[in-house]
Amino acid sequence: MSSTVLYMSMSLDGFIAGPNERPDNGLGDGGERLHEWTEGLEDLAQADEGDRKVLEDFLSTGAVLAGRGTFEPAGGWGGDHHDGVPIFIFSRHQPTPEYAQWPAVTFVSDIGDAVRRAKEAAGDKNVLVHGVGTAQHCLRADLLDEIQIHLIPVLLGEGRRLFEHLGAEHIELDTTQVVRGREATHLRYRVRR
Repeated sequence: MSSTVLYMSMSLDGFIAGPNERPDNGLGDGGERLHEWTEGLEDLAQADEGDRKVLEDFLSTGAVLAGRGTFEPAGGWGGDHHDGVPIFIFSRHQPTPEYAQWPAVTFVSDIGDAVRRAKEAAGDKNVLVHGVGTAQHCLRADLLDEIQIHLIPVLLGEGRRLFEHLGAEHIELDTTQVVRGREATHLRYRVRR
């Protein structure tokens, strides 16, 4: 059965983007550092074993679920995140014409419906979840199954935090995997129900 899995690179102090994040500076000032661990990994056969395992899992997902705040600064991934998988964008607003034209991209205004449709489209594969807002909506609605953090050994000091506005209620997690990569430690958790 398909699971919803948040994949996110994060600094040790909990930031997924640096300060001054905006559409033309999607990762904020210095936020590119969080994704340097992926540099040179185009040839998975040459990649560090830990990084390769994580990237193969990432690229084997059967659908993508993201919000507009992730999708639009990324240029909508050109309408193809990876391997032509369906992309579901959680948004309460209609897409702009430049993003409405791609056949693999569907805008959905209800998070429950977006998750259901993404899981159906993914079949036996997992759904890759992107973005702070979408992750938080899924967590609050008990719709996120797993969290994969690519922990980067840097302290950004400020920017956008991944889990900042979840409220006071604890969300318990079970550690399912810890993989050491070349420049990141990959941590995987299952959300307890």
